[in-house]
Amino acid sequence: MKKTDQIEKESGAMIMPENNRIPKKVKTVHLIAVCGTAMGALACMLKDMGYQVTGSDNNIYPPMSRFLEDKGVSIMAGFDGSHLSYRPDLVVVGNAVPRENAEVVATAEMALCYCSMPQAVNHFVAAGKRQLLVAGTHGKTTTSAILAWILYSAGREPSFIIGGILPNFMSNYRTGTGDCIVIEADEYDTAFFDKGPKFLHYTPEAAILTSVEFDHADIYRDVDHVRDAFGRFVAKISPDSLLVSVDDDPNVTGLAGLVSCKQLPYGMKTDSPWQLGATDIQPPATRFQVIKNGQDYGSFQTRMIGAHNLKNTLAAIAVADYIGVTPEKIGDALASFSGVRRRQEIRGEKRGVIVMDDFAHHPTAVRETLRAVRSHFSRNRIIAVFEPRTNSSMRRVFQQEYATVFDPADRICVRKPSMLQKVPEGERFSSERLVADLKQRGKDAAHFENTESIIDDLARSSLGGDVILIMSNGGFDNIHERLLDAL
Repeated sequence: MKKTDQIEKESGAMIMPENNRIPKKVKTVHLIAVCGTAMGALACMLKDMGYQVTGSDNNIYPPMSRFLEDKGVSIMAGFDGSHLSYRPDLVVVGNAVPRENAEVVATAEMALCYCSMPQAVNHFVAAGKRQLLVAGTHGKTTTSAILAWILYSAGREPSFIIGGILPNFMSNYRTGTGDCIVIEADEYDTAFFDKGPKFLHYTPEAAILTSVEFDHADIYRDVDHVRDAFGRFVAKISPDSLLVSVDDDPNVTGLAGLVSCKQLPYGMKTDSPWQLGATDIQPPATRFQVIKNGQDYGSFQTRMIGAHNLKNTLAAIAVADYIGVTPEKIGDALASFSGVRRRQEIRGEKRGVIVMDDFAHHPTAVRETLRAVRSHFSRNRIIAVFEPRTNSSMRRVFQQEYATVFDPADRICVRKPSMLQKVPEGERFSSERLVADLKQRGKDAAHFENTESIIDDLARSSLGGDVILIMSNGGFDNIHERLLDAL
């Protein structure tokens, strides 16, 4: 039986490919796994557009549950085929939903039309708009957020869907009336019935490519496999569209050299059309010069910290300029940009100790985040608290590399991964070994079995002036608030 004919579920139910479509007339939509960041944003956008929206999930808790309920999205606890008894016109299946999910089985048995999240975004939200995509292993969320805020501040009324909360909007999405939409374009797989990357579903007028490195070890075999996925992405960019690509990543420059679309490299190289000039760090702000085609474009100010965020900002400036935003309006927007939640976000200060939250988990992100924090807190003791939690960081693929990226920190606290049992024993990351390797490099490092022991240690040992940088892609057992209470 050919895969193109049908996809057989482990339960014995079938989903026929002809039902993997969006019907011409849609009034009701159900989302399976609605409480995910992107799925929740899609549910709200569909509601804003006048559709009747329901959703289900196993993990229903604030703030997402309250956010959806306030929007009028009806949420049902757990996954049950009865949730589809009203026969929605369309079922949107989240990318983490397995084929044996009870509602997937019911979708097949009832022959309901279904699609993936990016299919729905492309059809309902992005259709007819100028799609501005941001792709790359690192920096997608921040770069997307900066670009969206520039467009909004310039009066362009953009739509956007981004993987982080923007304090300027208190949201990760917006349904705007303007002709542009900013989309954080993810390389993760689309759904169980579509293992291709999500970003292949979009048609960009302009795309930013920030970086290409090995990540998502549960999806990709190696860096060549990752590079192939991004190669398919840039190959889809039409000759009339634009690729804005970083100039110091050999994987990116190699891919950019294979495509025929319009291109604008950016970064530090003097021959790049968009170049960072002189920078002046005066906490809490950084002033920086931008050079376009060898000429001074303007001087700007941002509260974002670190060289990597200056490059992210430069990429957003290049796209904003391309679609007609003036340097003056760009400058006004950057000066008022409030960052992104969980990206070097200061969660609080107690006893003179600053507690900062960051999403960093890949070795490159950890290194660049620590460098950024060190540049703005040059006289403070930096304590790095790291939770390996992603499918890649819990595997030993980055074991040796992690030992080299914590140098800007004065002390490092490493938590044992809480979900290590999900990784085959022979492939597991060792936090004990990381600490031993760090000590060999002369670093003050310690291993902790659980979050409680980290909080107890830091509450006793932290001094006024310390900056505690907590890095994890998850909630980390609410360590931020608990630590502030303990302090």
